[in-house]
Amino acid sequence: MKSKYEIEVRFRDIDAMGHVNNAVYLSYFEQARIGFFNAIVDDKWDWNKLGVLLARNEVNYLAPLFINEKAWIETRCSKMGEKSLTFEYEIKKKIKGGEQLITTGLSILVCFDASSHQTIPVPQIWRDRITVLTE
Repeated sequence: MKSKYEIEVRFRDIDAMGHVNNAVYLSYFEQARIGFFNAIVDDKWDWNKLGVLLARNEVNYLAPLFINEKAWIETRCSKMGEKSLTFEYEIKKKIKGGEQLITTGLSILVCFDASSHQTIPVPQIWRDRITVLTE
């Protein structure tokens, strides 16, 4: 499954150089993950009981993003381990004649039960839905 999330570049996202600040991309990744999870679970999901912890982030900056540019992020779950999920991201922007890849990234999430403070296996419902959506 590859989900698509439209990015709204806000004035507060811009740094002194006039482009989106490097740290803001992690917020874009987070918003994209929320959209991904919303597609596989309903709003009654108890994130405190069966949630995730962010274990790793990688960001590769290829080109700048400026305010008023049309951009989006494509997200996919590229790997499921016993207790972890790996997400990959591509941020693209509209340019004359097509689109341009401007940022790539990766996050590793570990499934976690906040009530017991322990890592847990990837919930079976996530496995089933992600597998179905990626076929």
